[in-house]
Amino acid sequence: MPRLREIPREEADTEVALPLYKLLFGERDPVAEPGTDTGTRGDWWTVFAASPDTLKHAAQGFAYYRSPQRKLDPVLRELGQTWAGYAVGSQFVFSQHCKSLRGLGVSEEKIAALPTWQSADCFDERERIVLAYADRLVTHRGRVPDALFAQIKDILSEVEILELTYTTCLYDMHAVMTKALRLEFDDRDDPVVEVAAPESFSATDFLDTGR
Repeated sequence: MPRLREIPREEADTEVALPLYKLLFGERDPVAEPGTDTGTRGDWWTVFAASPDTLKHAAQGFAYYRSPQRKLDPVLRELGQTWAGYAVGSQFVFSQHCKSLRGLGVSEEKIAALPTWQSADCFDERERIVLAYADRLVTHRGRVPDALFAQIKDILSEVEILELTYTTCLYDMHAVMTKALRLEFDDRDDPVVEVAAPESFSATDFLDTGR
């Protein structure tokens, strides 16, 4: 379950949250009867609804990147967003944006190859440069070498670069938040934990053997 309280329909803000609830869940109370068309619980929305201003700001961000006024090719945008989800380790962001790529007509081969795009031969040069830039934004926290930035400037306009940078970093943030708050598919225990040794094991023995 999410780490923060979900807001039931009867408590939802009428200006911001309730219209979104109606759009996504119809007349259901999404807390009592969770579920969205994409197979998620929908608790991202019900948790964000606790702060209508935050929910509104996030929803405006979604409208921003989907606007027909955007100059960036939506496939390139989604490659950046999907890689952000994968690199941060957010199953929710990665899974949702794999679906977005599919909706844009991206091949199953490319979607399956995203985790290993560095060695996959199905991406064209433009896509590989965008993925390399997205990786530098997310994995390397914005440390983009001059040589790579020169490559991105060869294939995209300055406005397109700004849009790609913004949307990729936006989904870096969303990936981090969904993991921290244990929302949607990111409601899972951290797999990196100490595995208990047998009762007969001695820490002194471990130090002695150097294992």
